[in-house]
Amino acid sequence: MVFVRCSKDKSILVNKIVCCILVYFFYLQNIAAQPVYCDSTGTLVLQKNNIITPETILKIENLGTNINTEFPELRPTISADGNLLFFICQNHPENTKYNEIHNSQDIWFSEKDSSGKWGRAVHLGYPLNTYYYNAVFWISPDNNRILIRNAFINGDYAGNGISLCNLKADGLWSKPEMLKIKNYAKYDRGRQNGAIMGNNGQTLLFYMSEEVGGYNNQLYVSFLEKDNTWTEPKNLGKKINLKKFNHTTPYLAPDGVTLYFSSNRPGGLGYMDIWMTRRLDDSWQKWSDPVNLGSPINTEDMDTFFTMDAGGEYAYMSTDLHSYGESDIVRIKLLEREKPDPVILVSGNVYNKKTMQPLSASLIYETLPDGTVAGNGVSNPADGAFKMVLPYDKNYLIRAQADHFFAISENLNLDSLIKIGYKEIHKDLYLVPIEIGSVVRLNNVYFDFDKWFLRPESFVELDRVVKMLEENPAVEIEMSAHTDSWGSDDYNFKLSNNRAQSVVQYILSKGIPSSRIISHGYGETKPVVPNDTYDNRQLNRRVEFTILKN
Repeated sequence: MVFVRCSKDKSILVNKIVCCILVYFFYLQNIAAQPVYCDSTGTLVLQKNNIITPETILKIENLGTNINTEFPELRPTISADGNLLFFICQNHPENTKYNEIHNSQDIWFSEKDSSGKWGRAVHLGYPLNTYYYNAVFWISPDNNRILIRNAFINGDYAGNGISLCNLKADGLWSKPEMLKIKNYAKYDRGRQNGAIMGNNGQTLLFYMSEEVGGYNNQLYVSFLEKDNTWTEPKNLGKKINLKKFNHTTPYLAPDGVTLYFSSNRPGGLGYMDIWMTRRLDDSWQKWSDPVNLGSPINTEDMDTFFTMDAGGEYAYMSTDLHSYGESDIVRIKLLEREKPDPVILVSGNVYNKKTMQPLSASLIYETLPDGTVAGNGVSNPADGAFKMVLPYDKNYLIRAQADHFFAISENLNLDSLIKIGYKEIHKDLYLVPIEIGSVVRLNNVYFDFDKWFLRPESFVELDRVVKMLEENPAVEIEMSAHTDSWGSDDYNFKLSNNRAQSVVQYILSKGIPSSRIISHGYGETKPVVPNDTYDNRQLNRRVEFTILKN
């Protein structure tokens, strides 16, 4: 119902009628979350106090019978692009251990078609469904890796833990391999356990109990080390983990800051509720006060398994409300206050620059100017496709890497963008073979206007050149700089020559012998495109190197 307050002055009766019609019109356009009224002159005014309850705004949408059955569907895990869904189906006759144990849990999945409809769910099969209780905890933004329940060694069950699977060129998943987490067994002694990986591929969040046979779980975090092991789990602190209460199913939003989790802590509506908090610094100990998300997300029953895609518009979870069976997968449209910060989804393909054939490669993105690794990924082994989720407020250098190739890195300046909301962009990445004649453009080498002194954000890029030369001691290169057509020929030759020399001096300062690198300034004589637009002139202003000997 919409409440309208109109003036009592008979002289503005017409305005009253128009006002009421407009209110009804706005209500039909779904802006009832900001109720309106007419003032004494009949002018339409936003009402400050929201009189519409969350239940009238949020819509719970069952994902339908292609996914939900008479059996319990649990633990949805949605891909960043929102088109791939993994979940558990319990006690289904097609489950691997259906005849051996009550409440067997297997992994099923569904894909969304071009019209936005979910396809019929498919049992995932071997080698992922092998034990009594199987689950997908996380799918990477690139859809090429999944995190699953239990520890496996070469596909064989090895006890409690977390394992990773990679997508193969044939479209099947590799055998799961357990993550090596320092002192993991010390913390996982209770009746339940689970994990989620951050979209950056470098952060793990767990729920587990240090008490033998314990039911009350706490939340922990672990970080990826350079040797691909993980640090010892670290408790998230007293603000999150209250003593004598249960904390489970954490979900770290795409922004890397907003955390959702389930708990029976005081202030809830039912047995277990979904709560939201935000990380305040990089210690993972300081958090905002957890907030209960309220009804209809939370009910009188057990509310867990909260997840979302990169868009952050909808939450996916399990519920018994209005289900086809015992528990169904649903999605719920979130209020603004319940959403994480917006992010950007970067998608593209990795190619061999020489052949233009797709490549399987690992992906790295670093923050500039410090060069800190902010996340990782992999490209699809069949078509080189990748996706990565990047929060706003930073500048990123992104690149692929593979043996015997040098990456042409790309720069994404996100610190200057206004947070207009979720956004998707396409950016292909290229790898240049390390062989005689290969030319590599260095997109992240910077100089001030009309200057040839290197800016600090250039060092990350040039350190990669140093590393390539160190790893390939027979390689010799020519470092060249180029300008656009503005300015005189003499000026452009001098500027480009000084810039090339400046780059070479930096590389020599890192211990590379001078016999392995020469510099050359070409001015405007080697344009890659016509100098007829601003964007083209920017493409012509570049630093690159050519492999002379290998």
